[in-house]
Amino acid sequence: MANIINLDRVSKGYGAAGQLLTDVSLGLDDDARIGIVGLNGAGKSTLLRMLAKSEEPDSGRVTHRRDLRVASLPQSLTLAGEATVRDVVLGTAWLPQSMGAEHEWAGDAGVRTILDGLGMGYLGLDTPVGPMSGGERRRVALAALLVRESDLLILDEPTNHLDVAGVDWLAKHLLTRRGALLVVTHDRWFLDAVCTMTWEVVDEQVHTYEGGYAAWILARAERQRVAASIEARRQNLLRKEIAWLRRGPPARTSKPKFRIDAANELIADVPPVRDQVSLQRLATTRLGKQVYDLETIELKAGPKPIFQDLTWQVGPGDRIAILGANGAGKTTLLRLLAGITEPAGGRLVTGSTVRPAFLSQELKELPGHLRLLEAVEEVAKRVKLGDRELSAGQLAEVFGFTDKRIWTPVSDLSGGERRRLQMLRLLATEPNVLLLDEPTNDLDTDTLASLEDLLDSWPGTMVVASHDRYLVERVTDKVFGMFGDGRLVHLPGGIDEYLARVTTPGAPGVPAKVSAGSSPAASGLSTGELRQAKKDLARLERQMEKLSDREARINESLAEHGSDYDKLVELEAQLKAVQQEKAETEEAWLELAEQVSES
Repeated sequence: MANIINLDRVSKGYGAAGQLLTDVSLGLDDDARIGIVGLNGAGKSTLLRMLAKSEEPDSGRVTHRRDLRVASLPQSLTLAGEATVRDVVLGTAWLPQSMGAEHEWAGDAGVRTILDGLGMGYLGLDTPVGPMSGGERRRVALAALLVRESDLLILDEPTNHLDVAGVDWLAKHLLTRRGALLVVTHDRWFLDAVCTMTWEVVDEQVHTYEGGYAAWILARAERQRVAASIEARRQNLLRKEIAWLRRGPPARTSKPKFRIDAANELIADVPPVRDQVSLQRLATTRLGKQVYDLETIELKAGPKPIFQDLTWQVGPGDRIAILGANGAGKTTLLRLLAGITEPAGGRLVTGSTVRPAFLSQELKELPGHLRLLEAVEEVAKRVKLGDRELSAGQLAEVFGFTDKRIWTPVSDLSGGERRRLQMLRLLATEPNVLLLDEPTNDLDTDTLASLEDLLDSWPGTMVVASHDRYLVERVTDKVFGMFGDGRLVHLPGGIDEYLARVTTPGAPGVPAKVSAGSSPAASGLSTGELRQAKKDLARLERQMEKLSDREARINESLAEHGSDYDKLVELEAQLKAVQQEKAETEEAWLELAEQVSES
């Protein structure tokens, strides 16, 4: 290992956004594979730009090894409209001259392999980029980086605009690539598949963790547990000091003055509260027995046929994922269910009690001319949240918008904030059917976890079109695939079966052989048993969360009743029982998880 980049006491801030990084010191080795996570606006992209030396810090120093070759994919890029795929991928129409042209690649099948892997196999090298969509342009730019050798590859949201198969291909390709890798992405599965270290950008600092997303979550949870334990002890001591102060005017001696100073220090030592997002379940309208019945449906997107003779049923409580390549028609199907698009033929019957909410990709329905609070009040001024009734301002606070942000114009919000506002407005209508088109776009990992927690307990019906493998496997029970053959195919094997079908030669609608490593039978579980095992895993996870909450509440009670011996004995017995049940539940979860992982 050799060091290639160093950050020495680097600080960076902007007028409107405030201070993002303060006195950050980091080193990067030549074989590092690092995922960068953090809340939207924490400074992840700023950190990448400084590492690439495309932006200078306000103070501190960034040093590169001599002749270091850095290839960087930013979040936003501009390609000349008259340029062709050949100019971008093989020339220097986008990349700086220092990256060099790769004309020797022109006859190499490697270029076609990369374009195929990114879902761009239909493009010719002479195709102009001007008429392309933003997603296509971004994938062409990514291909330009992947065909070149570099010492450090920096990718900012590389999985945006890639389908499930594209994300899977990119992960495998990066694992075989030499050199260091820095990636910012909200795709948790991708982070686990590719990265061996995680940097968390939080509170103007960068914390480092060994391992990918799962390891980071565990390490952060342990850090928060320790911090909570310290805070609980501090609060208990604070209660005693305040009780002492309330006993009456302290005598003018050194001892009472010491006690007053100690109490003031405890009060002043309260750490700042981080802006955590808590998406809690809103009220839903009662859902009847019938949701959607599609009978011999013919559906088109403009002149392009999507479905022919589709018969399909969506029932109450169904949790369905729709997978397919970009352009397969997933959005068109959701728009049909939402009542926005009419079928070209056949019959769609919607239940009389169905109250759908459609989350689109484009965010066009957000009123950019209004302020955030006004945008919420436009939908509902008061809403039910559990057993509470909240005003629009209180609801915005539940969704992580502070008092300062609620008066921000919608047009000035970040992409993640606009996405969160869009979800807030939808849920405020009290729907009983959620139709979600790429709901994880632009959301940071903490907001994603909160969103998944909300969807996990959603009492209505849910149909999700998503390339986010982590989300699909957590919150849905049924998976259907769209392979461009006019049919909607049920996939009992989930995403593994989908990937096996799209990578197996032959007609995608025909059941393909699943590789031995991903076959349910390989672990002795049938398809039905595997599906049930995954549901049992989710149930056990929820049970462990509840037991952890009970354990925390009992520990709080122990601190409160420190002088009540009888109460302490009772609480200790309860704590022991909860810890025993938690250990048994964890053991059951581990055994079941091993069976599922082998499948």
